[in-house]
Amino acid sequence: MSVLVLGLETSCDETSAAVIEDGRKIRSNIIASQIPVHQKYGGVVPELASRRHVEDVIPVIDQALSVAGVGLADLDAVGVTYGPGLVGALLVGVAAAKALSFAASIPLIGVHHLEGHMFAPLLTHPELAPPFVGLIVSGGHTSLVHVRDYSSFQLLGQTRDDAAGEAFDKVARVLGLPYPGGPHVEALARSGNPTAIRFPRSFAGDGTFEFSFSGLKSAVINVLHTASQRGETLVAADVAASFQAAVVDILAEKALQALQQCKVPSLVLSGGVAANSCLRNELERRCQSAGFRFYSPDTVLCTDNAAMIGCRAYYQLQAGDIADLRLNAIPSLPLGGKR
Repeated sequence: MSVLVLGLETSCDETSAAVIEDGRKIRSNIIASQIPVHQKYGGVVPELASRRHVEDVIPVIDQALSVAGVGLADLDAVGVTYGPGLVGALLVGVAAAKALSFAASIPLIGVHHLEGHMFAPLLTHPELAPPFVGLIVSGGHTSLVHVRDYSSFQLLGQTRDDAAGEAFDKVARVLGLPYPGGPHVEALARSGNPTAIRFPRSFAGDGTFEFSFSGLKSAVINVLHTASQRGETLVAADVAASFQAAVVDILAEKALQALQQCKVPSLVLSGGVAANSCLRNELERRCQSAGFRFYSPDTVLCTDNAAMIGCRAYYQLQAGDIADLRLNAIPSLPLGGKR
């Protein structure tokens, strides 16, 4: 008999609900984006995000159940992101999930947001299973994780400052591109020369799995400022392409080092920046050259979504990793260690 899990995601600026069957089949995945709300501010405003989640969460849940053709009585569990993220935003999803769990008398499962991202490619690739190295690249996180099995994760390294996606957004801003900046930088870079400017690669070749992108962001600003002072005009597409090449290069280098150290067969890319075609293509090329398999989710599953939360919650349900009604939002929830 099939197991149906309702997933909820409200960690930042997407309100999402999804129904997942047996951990791998998406019956519905509804996402209400807040990009128009935050675009005029050039980034996410936490208080506005929380208010919009309150407005959207029940309609989104109703739509997810309707599209899936199920009711509350058909669900076997409800899984919800409880961290990391914006505390006000997280609380909306957690409160909704607790209410549904109580009303329907079904298990409540608290899902780590990054674990959800790591499991997103399982929805696209039925053959994918641990062990693998997960590379999570988003606006708030850049992390390498050794996924030993469905319940055991080791954080290998993460960014010490700006996440890769955050650097994309900040560089987009100085180039005069709209928010969210990542897709616009990628589009501009297609017509640029990625070798026009040699930007720094922090922690390259140091043998660790740490990342840093604040220096790269500052280097882009300095190059543009220096050119302006000299009365020179730089080709914006060249700046975008050179910046993107630096980000991709360091991510790919660290990921391949992790594969070799962990001795696993596959690299799994996820997170919002996983939608970047340059990054996907370069990781696939390097993995094939080195004899590793490469997986990434469908682009709709790269951004924050509830399908990945429902997928992760299914495997937690199988492992008996169930929360109670005292579950609370933890905005700085750490990743790593055995559950």
